[in-house]
Amino acid sequence: MSRPSDMLPWHMAVLIPARNEEVLLPRCLDSVRRAASMLPHYVTTDVVVVADCCTDRTEMLCLDMLRGVGEVICSSAGNVGMARALAAAEALARVPVALERCWLANTDADCDLPDSWLLQQLRFAQEGWAAVAGIVDVDWFIEHQPEVEARFRTSYELRPDGTHPHVHGANLGVRADAYLQAGGWGAQPTAEDHDLWSRLRGLPVPCRSDVRLKVLTSGRRVGRAPLGFAGALAKHNLDVAETVAATLAEEVVA
Repeated sequence: MSRPSDMLPWHMAVLIPARNEEVLLPRCLDSVRRAASMLPHYVTTDVVVVADCCTDRTEMLCLDMLRGVGEVICSSAGNVGMARALAAAEALARVPVALERCWLANTDADCDLPDSWLLQQLRFAQEGWAAVAGIVDVDWFIEHQPEVEARFRTSYELRPDGTHPHVHGANLGVRADAYLQAGGWGAQPTAEDHDLWSRLRGLPVPCRSDVRLKVLTSGRRVGRAPLGFAGALAKHNLDVAETVAATLAEEVVA
């Protein structure tokens, strides 16, 4: 049974930085639309995409797909932290409720969100959490060595209690007042998610990591942010090569 406090108006803003994402962005925006449709009637939604240094059709696709339900901002920052900050600033300028009931749901343009993604975050917000870090899974590994999928799944730690040690800008939700109290996204070209999460954890607000909040991200080998998730995934290929080389060397010695 719903409590009266659960029926208070909320606003969920989905924030997406994008650079030359014409191939994968439609999948992402379609999944955002499905997730928004699962929310109850007292929740409003907004989508803000920052087309950052794009030279393809990303901006045009956004303008077409977000007509009436979101906003597209063009940027020449060339910096994912700045792009996320621009998206947040635009969303906060448009928010129709108090900041304490506005939730910033961050993801990436190469992600596919489950239908329950926003509904899960709404429930976390209604429970009083100020920030939630989710996890990612990979859609395909065709650009990688055959052993990489198993290496990724083995090394990606998920704890028995339902928590985890990961922080991904692709799956990070934060209440607007806590976001501003923490100082917002920094201008880092990479690891901007870890930076914001660290500052949120330093505040006297409740933060949690939860394996139930999961998105699917692309398994591409070359990403948009230097040393980002794609780079970490690609590093498994180097580890595989080093293991093979070491094994061959041992066989030669033997």
